[in-house]
Amino acid sequence: MARDPRVVAELGRPETPDETAARKAESSRVYRSSQNTRNLVAALLVTLAVVAVIIFAVPRGTPPEREPIDVAAVAERAGNAEGRELIAPELSDDWIVNSAAVEDEGSSRAWTIVLAPADENQPGFLRASQGFDADEAWPARVLAGAAPVDTVTIGGVAWDRYELDPSRNGNLSVALAAPAGADTVLIYGTADDDALQEVAAAVAAEVTALREESE
Repeated sequence: MARDPRVVAELGRPETPDETAARKAESSRVYRSSQNTRNLVAALLVTLAVVAVIIFAVPRGTPPEREPIDVAAVAERAGNAEGRELIAPELSDDWIVNSAAVEDEGSSRAWTIVLAPADENQPGFLRASQGFDADEAWPARVLAGAAPVDTVTIGGVAWDRYELDPSRNGNLSVALAAPAGADTVLIYGTADDDALQEVAAAVAAEVTALREESE
């Protein structure tokens, strides 16, 4: 026996075929929407789990400290290649050697040692450069045209002393220059006078030796 159509309470009468089809379509839409939300949440949780694994499972640590530069060894190799003696000052632990290489400076090739304070809280740097066969104007070219203001004696060597304006001289504030045989040694950078004199004193014996070899 056929069943009477179900009376829908909201309508107070049985649904028409169109209303039944619309109700089922809406139910299907709501179901699919809920499934999409569940899938999105599940995908997000999986992504977060992968990120957590990467963060917590991958080993962490500080990078290893850079090996210190052996200035004497590098100077010997470079000197053999250039066919000349190169300065290799022995400095206190207050300094770190950032680089030591032959490069072009002020239109001349130069052996240059770049120094920085070991104390990270102390600003500044110094470059100790040995200009190969450099003429008298070489320091001025390196120092953006600066001229020496007087002469000071450090380690038995007479040095031309420069007072530089950082705004005009490429952020440089101090410099010393002295002839060393056929070459010229120039120490310059941003530092106080004590630091400048310390490096000059460390180089002085080698400047004297280069002078004596050229005589």
